[in-house]
Amino acid sequence: MIGKALLRLCFLSALFAFPRFELLSAQDAPQNALMPATTRAVGTIVSISGQSITLKTDAGAEMVVVVVADSTKLLGLKPGQKDLKDASPLALSDLKPADRILVRGAASADGKQLQATSVIAMKQTDIADKQARDRAEWQRNGVGGLVKSVDPASGTIAITTNAVGTTREISVHTSKSTVLRRYAVNSVKFDDARPAPLAEINPGDQLRARGQKSADGKEVAADEIVSGTFRSIAGILVSTDGAAGTITVTDLATKQPVTLRISADSQLRKLQPSLAQGIAMRIKAAAAPGGSNGASGAPSAAAPGQPATPPSGGAAGAIPGANGQARGGGGDFQQMIARIPAASISDLLKGDALMIVATEGSATTPSTIITLLGGVEPILQASSKATPDMILSPWSLGAGGGGEGATP
Repeated sequence: MIGKALLRLCFLSALFAFPRFELLSAQDAPQNALMPATTRAVGTIVSISGQSITLKTDAGAEMVVVVVADSTKLLGLKPGQKDLKDASPLALSDLKPADRILVRGAASADGKQLQATSVIAMKQTDIADKQARDRAEWQRNGVGGLVKSVDPASGTIAITTNAVGTTREISVHTSKSTVLRRYAVNSVKFDDARPAPLAEINPGDQLRARGQKSADGKEVAADEIVSGTFRSIAGILVSTDGAAGTITVTDLATKQPVTLRISADSQLRKLQPSLAQGIAMRIKAAAAPGGSNGASGAPSAAAPGQPATPPSGGAAGAIPGANGQARGGGGDFQQMIARIPAASISDLLKGDALMIVATEGSATTPSTIITLLGGVEPILQASSKATPDMILSPWSLGAGGGGEGATP
Protein backbone atom coordinates (compact mmCIF):
# COMPACT_ATOMS: atom_id res chain seq x y z
CA MET A 1 0.00 0.00 0.00
CA ILE A 2 1.03 3.54 -0.37
CA GLY A 3 0.46 3.72 3.36
CA LYS A 4 -1.32 5.60 6.10
CA ALA A 5 0.55 8.84 5.47
CA LEU A 6 -0.67 9.16 1.90
CA LEU A 7 -4.10 8.35 3.23
CA ARG A 8 -3.68 11.02 5.86
CA LEU A 9 -2.55 13.56 3.29
CA CYS A 10 -5.52 12.75 1.07
CA PHE A 11 -7.86 12.97 4.04
CA LEU A 12 -6.55 16.30 5.29
CA SER A 13 -6.36 17.82 1.83
CA ALA A 14 -9.96 16.85 1.32
CA LEU A 15 -10.77 18.59 4.59
CA PHE A 16 -8.72 21.68 3.80
CA ALA A 17 -11.09 23.80 5.83
CA PHE A 18 -9.72 22.08 8.94
CA PRO A 19 -6.05 22.71 9.86
CA ARG A 20 -3.59 19.97 10.79
CA PHE A 21 -3.86 19.30 14.48
CA GLU A 22 -3.15 16.90 17.26
CA LEU A 23 -5.66 15.88 19.87
CA LEU A 24 -5.97 18.67 22.44
CA SER A 25 -3.09 20.51 20.79
CA ALA A 26 -5.34 23.37 19.67
CA GLN A 27 -8.68 24.57 20.88
CA ASP A 28 -11.18 26.93 19.36
CA ALA A 29 -11.37 30.10 21.42
CA PRO A 30 -14.83 30.08 22.99
CA GLN A 31 -16.91 33.20 22.62
CA ASN A 32 -17.87 32.83 26.25
CA ALA A 33 -15.44 31.66 28.89
CA LEU A 34 -18.14 29.40 30.32
CA MET A 35 -18.63 27.55 27.03
CA PRO A 36 -16.73 24.28 26.66
CA ALA A 37 -13.68 24.39 24.40
CA THR A 38 -13.96 22.62 21.06
CA THR A 39 -11.34 20.06 20.08
CA ARG A 40 -10.65 18.30 16.81
CA ALA A 41 -9.11 14.86 16.34
CA VAL A 42 -8.22 12.71 13.34
CA GLY A 43 -7.74 8.97 13.49
CA THR A 44 -8.83 5.44 12.65
CA ILE A 45 -11.88 3.72 14.09
CA VAL A 46 -10.94 0.75 16.25
CA SER A 47 -14.42 -0.32 17.31
CA ILE A 48 -18.02 0.88 17.61
CA SER A 49 -20.35 0.02 20.46
CA GLY A 50 -23.77 1.60 20.68
CA GLN A 51 -23.33 5.37 20.38
CA SER A 52 -19.59 5.25 21.16
CA ILE A 53 -16.64 5.06 18.78
CA THR A 54 -13.20 4.02 20.00
CA LEU A 55 -10.73 6.07 18.00
CA LYS A 56 -6.97 5.63 17.64
CA THR A 57 -5.80 9.16 16.92
CA ASP A 58 -2.93 10.20 14.72
CA ALA A 59 -1.63 12.18 17.71
CA GLY A 60 -0.43 9.04 19.46
CA ALA A 61 -1.20 5.53 20.59
CA GLU A 62 -3.84 6.52 23.15
CA MET A 63 -7.45 5.61 22.42
CA VAL A 64 -10.19 8.22 22.60
CA VAL A 65 -13.88 7.46 23.06
CA VAL A 66 -16.08 9.52 20.74
CA VAL A 67 -19.66 9.82 21.93
CA VAL A 68 -22.16 10.37 19.10
CA ALA A 69 -25.47 12.03 19.98
CA ASP A 70 -28.65 12.29 17.93
CA SER A 71 -27.65 15.89 17.16
CA THR A 72 -24.18 14.94 15.89
CA LYS A 73 -23.71 15.72 12.22
CA LEU A 74 -22.22 12.76 10.32
CA LEU A 75 -20.86 13.29 6.81
CA GLY A 76 -18.90 11.17 4.36
CA LEU A 77 -16.22 12.28 1.91
CA LYS A 78 -14.44 10.29 -0.76
CA PRO A 79 -10.67 10.58 -1.26
CA GLY A 80 -9.98 13.47 -3.59
CA GLN A 81 -13.06 15.48 -2.66
CA LYS A 82 -11.95 18.90 -1.48
CA ASP A 83 -15.05 20.63 -0.27
CA LEU A 84 -17.56 19.74 2.40
CA LYS A 85 -20.33 20.69 0.00
CA ASP A 86 -19.48 17.42 -1.76
CA ALA A 87 -20.00 15.44 1.44
CA SER A 88 -22.95 13.09 1.80
CA PRO A 89 -24.94 12.38 4.99
CA LEU A 90 -24.06 9.22 6.92
CA ALA A 91 -25.64 7.24 9.72
CA LEU A 92 -23.60 5.87 12.60
CA SER A 93 -24.39 2.37 11.31
CA ASP A 94 -22.54 3.25 8.08
CA LEU A 95 -19.24 3.53 9.95
CA LYS A 96 -16.99 0.49 10.35
CA PRO A 97 -13.66 -0.30 12.04
CA ALA A 98 -10.67 0.89 9.94
CA ASP A 99 -12.64 3.84 8.56
CA ARG A 100 -10.91 7.20 8.95
CA ILE A 101 -12.73 10.04 10.71
CA LEU A 102 -12.30 13.65 11.71
CA VAL A 103 -14.18 14.51 14.90
CA ARG A 104 -15.07 17.92 16.29
CA GLY A 105 -16.51 18.27 19.75
CA ALA A 106 -16.07 18.98 23.44
CA ALA A 107 -13.32 17.07 25.21
CA SER A 108 -13.45 15.72 28.73
CA ALA A 109 -11.02 17.06 31.29
CA ASP A 110 -8.65 14.12 30.86
CA GLY A 111 -8.87 14.25 27.06
CA LYS A 112 -9.99 10.63 26.81
CA GLN A 113 -13.52 11.35 25.63
CA LEU A 114 -15.04 13.60 22.98
CA GLN A 115 -18.69 14.58 22.84
CA ALA A 116 -18.95 14.88 19.07
CA THR A 117 -20.74 17.73 17.36
CA SER A 118 -19.61 16.54 13.92
CA VAL A 119 -17.95 13.46 12.43
CA ILE A 120 -16.55 13.48 8.90
CA ALA A 121 -15.57 10.06 7.57
CA MET A 122 -13.70 8.38 4.76
CA LYS A 123 -14.60 4.75 4.21
CA GLN A 124 -11.76 2.23 4.22
CA THR A 125 -13.13 0.67 1.04
CA ASP A 126 -12.97 4.04 -0.75
CA ILE A 127 -9.46 4.59 0.59
CA ALA A 128 -8.33 1.17 -0.66
CA ASP A 129 -9.71 1.95 -4.12
CA LYS A 130 -7.87 5.27 -4.13
CA GLN A 131 -4.64 3.63 -3.02
CA ALA A 132 -4.94 1.04 -5.80
CA ARG A 133 -5.37 3.83 -8.34
CA ASP A 134 -2.41 5.69 -6.87
CA ARG A 135 -0.21 2.59 -7.07
CA ALA A 136 -1.19 2.07 -10.69
CA GLU A 137 -0.39 5.70 -11.41
CA TRP A 138 3.06 5.41 -9.82
CA GLN A 139 3.73 2.24 -11.79
CA ARG A 140 2.61 3.74 -15.10
CA ASN A 141 4.18 7.17 -14.71
CA GLY A 142 6.88 6.65 -12.10
CA VAL A 143 10.67 6.62 -12.29
CA GLY A 144 13.24 6.05 -9.61
CA GLY A 145 16.94 5.83 -8.91
CA LEU A 146 19.93 7.55 -7.36
CA VAL A 147 20.29 11.32 -7.57
CA LYS A 148 23.25 12.24 -9.75
CA SER A 149 22.90 16.03 -9.64
CA VAL A 150 20.48 18.81 -8.75
CA ASP A 151 20.16 22.09 -10.68
CA PRO A 152 18.24 24.53 -8.48
CA ALA A 153 18.13 27.19 -11.19
CA SER A 154 16.19 25.02 -13.63
CA GLY A 155 14.58 22.81 -10.98
CA THR A 156 15.98 19.72 -12.70
CA ILE A 157 17.19 16.59 -10.94
CA ALA A 158 19.33 14.06 -12.81
CA ILE A 159 18.91 10.48 -11.58
CA THR A 160 20.42 7.19 -12.66
CA THR A 161 18.46 3.97 -12.43
CA ASN A 162 19.98 1.51 -9.99
CA ALA A 163 18.77 -1.75 -11.50
CA VAL A 164 21.42 -4.32 -12.28
CA GLY A 165 22.87 -3.90 -15.75
CA THR A 166 21.50 -0.43 -16.48
CA THR A 167 23.23 2.94 -16.73
CA ARG A 168 20.19 4.91 -17.74
CA GLU A 169 20.02 8.61 -16.82
CA ILE A 170 16.71 10.42 -16.45
CA SER A 171 16.05 14.16 -16.04
CA VAL A 172 13.29 14.93 -13.55
CA HIS A 173 11.86 18.43 -14.01
CA THR A 174 10.11 20.17 -11.13
CA SER A 175 7.75 23.13 -11.14
CA LYS A 176 5.96 25.26 -8.55
CA SER A 177 3.15 22.72 -8.48
CA THR A 178 5.41 19.68 -7.86
CA VAL A 179 4.78 18.10 -4.47
CA LEU A 180 8.14 17.48 -2.78
CA ARG A 181 8.43 15.22 0.25
CA ARG A 182 11.40 13.94 2.22
CA TYR A 183 11.76 10.86 4.39
CA ALA A 184 12.78 11.31 8.02
CA VAL A 185 16.34 10.52 9.09
CA ASN A 186 15.41 7.28 10.82
CA SER A 187 12.34 6.20 8.90
CA VAL A 188 11.13 5.21 5.45
CA LYS A 189 7.53 5.27 6.56
CA PHE A 190 5.47 7.43 4.28
CA ASP A 191 3.72 8.59 7.46
CA ASP A 192 6.92 10.33 8.46
CA ALA A 193 7.68 11.92 5.09
CA ARG A 194 7.45 15.69 5.34
CA PRO A 195 7.26 18.55 2.86
CA ALA A 196 10.77 19.62 1.93
CA PRO A 197 12.29 22.04 -0.59
CA LEU A 198 14.37 21.06 -3.59
CA ALA A 199 17.46 22.27 -1.74
CA GLU A 200 17.29 19.26 0.59
CA ILE A 201 17.77 16.77 -2.25
CA ASN A 202 21.44 15.85 -2.64
CA PRO A 203 23.55 13.68 -4.95
CA GLY A 204 23.50 10.08 -3.75
CA ASP A 205 19.95 10.29 -2.41
CA GLN A 206 17.29 7.81 -3.45
CA LEU A 207 14.41 9.43 -5.33
CA ARG A 208 11.05 8.43 -6.74
CA ALA A 209 9.12 10.72 -9.06
CA ARG A 210 5.71 10.49 -10.69
CA GLY A 211 4.63 12.57 -13.66
CA GLN A 212 4.48 12.94 -17.41
CA LYS A 213 7.22 11.01 -19.19
CA SER A 214 8.75 11.96 -22.51
CA ALA A 215 8.37 9.54 -25.42
CA ASP A 216 11.89 8.15 -24.92
CA GLY A 217 11.48 7.94 -21.14
CA LYS A 218 14.53 10.10 -20.50
CA GLU A 219 12.63 13.05 -19.05
CA VAL A 220 9.81 13.41 -16.56
CA ALA A 221 7.74 16.46 -15.68
CA ALA A 222 7.18 15.58 -12.02
CA ASP A 223 3.85 15.97 -10.25
CA GLU A 224 5.19 14.37 -7.08
CA ILE A 225 8.62 13.49 -5.70
CA VAL A 226 9.67 11.61 -2.58
CA SER A 227 13.36 11.39 -1.66
CA GLY A 228 15.59 10.25 1.15
CA THR A 229 19.15 9.56 2.23
CA PHE A 230 19.91 5.90 2.94
CA ARG A 231 22.97 3.82 3.72
CA SER A 232 24.03 0.93 1.50
CA ILE A 233 26.33 -1.59 3.19
CA ALA A 234 27.92 -4.76 1.90
CA GLY A 235 29.56 -6.54 4.78
CA ILE A 236 30.40 -9.63 6.79
CA LEU A 237 28.39 -10.47 9.89
CA VAL A 238 30.46 -10.23 13.07
CA SER A 239 27.80 -10.79 15.73
CA THR A 240 24.11 -10.60 16.56
CA ASP A 241 22.36 -9.48 19.72
CA GLY A 242 18.81 -10.76 19.75
CA ALA A 243 17.98 -9.11 23.08
CA ALA A 244 19.08 -5.67 21.91
CA GLY A 245 17.83 -6.24 18.37
CA THR A 246 21.15 -5.29 16.79
CA ILE A 247 23.77 -6.80 14.53
CA THR A 248 27.38 -5.84 13.92
CA VAL A 249 28.94 -6.18 10.48
CA THR A 250 32.32 -5.35 9.01
CA ASP A 251 31.69 -2.90 6.17
CA LEU A 252 33.67 -4.19 3.18
CA ALA A 253 34.11 -0.66 1.85
CA THR A 254 35.51 0.94 5.00
CA LYS A 255 36.78 -2.24 6.77
CA GLN A 256 35.19 -0.83 9.92
CA PRO A 257 32.61 -2.49 12.21
CA VAL A 258 29.09 -1.06 12.02
CA THR A 259 26.28 -1.73 14.49
CA LEU A 260 22.79 -1.65 13.01
CA ARG A 261 19.38 -1.82 14.66
CA ILE A 262 16.67 -4.26 13.56
CA SER A 263 13.12 -2.98 14.06
CA ALA A 264 9.76 -4.69 13.73
CA ASP A 265 9.53 -3.20 10.23
CA SER A 266 12.95 -4.38 9.04
CA GLN A 267 12.79 -6.89 6.19
CA LEU A 268 15.24 -9.76 6.47
CA ARG A 269 15.68 -12.27 3.65
CA LYS A 270 18.21 -15.01 2.96
CA LEU A 271 18.87 -16.21 -0.58
CA GLN A 272 19.03 -19.88 -1.45
CA PRO A 273 22.38 -20.73 -3.13
CA SER A 274 20.75 -21.39 -6.53
CA LEU A 275 18.99 -18.04 -6.48
CA ALA A 276 22.15 -16.19 -5.43
CA GLN A 277 24.03 -17.89 -8.29
CA GLY A 278 21.30 -16.82 -10.71
CA ILE A 279 21.59 -13.17 -9.70
CA ALA A 280 25.38 -13.40 -9.89
CA MET A 281 25.13 -14.75 -13.44
CA ARG A 282 22.86 -11.85 -14.35
CA ILE A 283 25.40 -9.36 -12.98
CA LYS A 284 28.24 -11.02 -14.87
CA ALA A 285 26.24 -10.98 -18.09
CA ALA A 286 25.44 -7.29 -17.67
CA ALA A 287 29.08 -6.44 -17.00
CA ALA A 288 30.42 -8.43 -19.97
CA PRO A 289 31.16 -6.64 -23.28
CA GLY A 290 27.88 -6.28 -25.15
CA GLY A 291 25.92 -6.94 -21.96
CA SER A 292 22.66 -5.22 -21.19
CA ASN A 293 23.20 -1.58 -20.29
CA GLY A 294 20.42 0.07 -22.12
CA ALA A 295 16.98 1.28 -21.26
CA SER A 296 15.36 -2.04 -22.05
CA GLY A 297 16.61 -3.50 -18.79
CA ALA A 298 15.36 -0.65 -16.65
CA PRO A 299 12.60 -1.38 -14.19
CA SER A 300 9.37 0.47 -13.87
CA ALA A 301 9.56 2.58 -10.73
CA ALA A 302 7.33 1.46 -7.96
CA ALA A 303 5.07 3.53 -5.82
CA PRO A 304 6.68 4.29 -2.48
CA GLY A 305 6.19 1.21 -0.39
CA GLN A 306 5.74 -1.10 -3.37
CA PRO A 307 8.13 -3.45 -5.21
CA ALA A 308 9.17 -2.45 -8.70
CA THR A 309 7.12 -3.87 -11.54
CA PRO A 310 8.93 -6.14 -13.97
CA PRO A 311 9.75 -4.81 -17.42
CA SER A 312 8.33 -6.52 -20.43
CA GLY A 313 10.50 -8.97 -22.27
CA GLY A 314 11.31 -12.60 -22.77
CA ALA A 315 13.45 -14.97 -20.82
CA ALA A 316 16.75 -13.71 -22.18
CA GLY A 317 19.05 -13.12 -19.25
CA ALA A 318 16.40 -14.49 -16.92
CA ILE A 319 17.23 -15.51 -13.40
CA PRO A 320 15.53 -18.14 -11.28
CA GLY A 321 12.74 -16.77 -9.12
CA ALA A 322 11.95 -17.71 -5.58
CA ASN A 323 9.46 -20.24 -6.85
CA GLY A 324 11.99 -21.87 -9.15
CA GLN A 325 10.57 -20.36 -12.31
CA ALA A 326 12.55 -18.08 -14.57
CA ARG A 327 11.92 -14.42 -14.17
CA GLY A 328 13.12 -12.06 -16.87
CA GLY A 329 14.50 -8.56 -16.88
CA GLY A 330 16.84 -6.58 -14.72
CA GLY A 331 14.03 -4.78 -12.90
CA ASP A 332 12.41 -7.84 -11.35
CA PHE A 333 14.71 -8.25 -8.37
CA GLN A 334 12.40 -6.48 -5.92
CA GLN A 335 9.42 -8.70 -6.67
CA MET A 336 11.62 -11.77 -6.59
CA ILE A 337 13.15 -10.88 -3.23
CA ALA A 338 9.73 -9.97 -1.80
CA ARG A 339 8.60 -13.55 -2.46
CA ILE A 340 11.39 -15.08 -0.41
CA PRO A 341 10.19 -16.16 3.06
CA ALA A 342 11.15 -13.74 5.81
CA ALA A 343 14.22 -14.58 7.88
CA SER A 344 14.94 -13.73 11.50
CA ILE A 345 18.02 -12.56 13.36
CA SER A 346 18.58 -16.17 14.50
CA ASP A 347 18.93 -17.26 10.85
CA LEU A 348 22.02 -15.07 10.45
CA LEU A 349 25.36 -16.75 11.14
CA LYS A 350 28.72 -15.25 11.93
CA GLY A 351 30.71 -14.87 8.71
CA ASP A 352 27.62 -14.51 6.48
CA ALA A 353 27.94 -12.02 3.64
CA LEU A 354 25.16 -9.46 3.80
CA MET A 355 23.74 -6.68 1.68
CA ILE A 356 21.93 -4.03 3.68
CA VAL A 357 19.99 -0.86 2.98
CA ALA A 358 19.47 1.16 6.16
CA THR A 359 18.35 4.55 7.36
CA GLU A 360 20.91 7.30 7.56
CA GLY A 361 21.02 7.32 11.34
CA SER A 362 22.72 9.99 13.40
CA ALA A 363 25.59 10.50 15.82
CA THR A 364 23.38 9.32 18.68
CA THR A 365 21.05 6.88 16.93
CA PRO A 366 22.23 3.75 15.06
CA SER A 367 21.06 3.22 11.52
CA THR A 368 17.96 1.07 11.31
CA ILE A 369 17.92 -1.79 8.81
CA ILE A 370 15.32 -1.39 6.10
CA THR A 371 16.17 -4.45 4.04
CA LEU A 372 18.82 -7.09 4.74
CA LEU A 373 19.73 -9.82 2.30
CA GLY A 374 21.87 -12.77 3.33
CA GLY A 375 23.46 -15.51 1.23
CA VAL A 376 24.95 -12.98 -1.17
CA GLU A 377 28.50 -14.35 -1.40
CA PRO A 378 28.14 -15.29 -5.12
CA ILE A 379 26.80 -11.81 -5.89
CA LEU A 380 29.69 -10.01 -4.21
CA GLN A 381 32.16 -12.33 -5.93
CA ALA A 382 30.55 -11.74 -9.33
CA SER A 383 31.42 -8.08 -9.56
CA SER A 384 33.02 -5.37 -7.47
CA LYS A 385 30.21 -3.14 -8.75
CA ALA A 386 27.54 -5.21 -7.05
CA THR A 387 26.21 -2.92 -4.32
CA PRO A 388 23.14 -3.17 -2.10
CA ASP A 389 21.38 -0.32 -3.86
CA MET A 390 21.61 -2.33 -7.11
CA ILE A 391 19.70 -5.23 -5.60
CA LEU A 392 17.62 -3.81 -2.77
CA SER A 393 15.09 -1.01 -2.62
CA PRO A 394 14.83 1.37 0.34
CA TRP A 395 11.16 1.88 -0.47
CA SER A 396 9.97 -1.68 0.06
CA LEU A 397 9.61 -1.17 3.81
CA GLY A 398 6.65 1.06 3.15
CA ALA A 399 4.47 -1.97 2.63
CA GLY A 400 5.79 -3.76 5.66
CA GLY A 401 6.64 -6.73 3.51
CA GLY A 402 3.28 -6.73 1.84
CA GLY A 403 1.07 -5.24 4.49
CA GLU A 404 0.09 -1.93 5.95
CA GLY A 405 2.58 -2.05 8.73
CA ALA A 406 5.01 0.59 7.69
CA THR A 407 3.68 2.97 5.74
CA PRO A 408 4.45 5.91 1.21
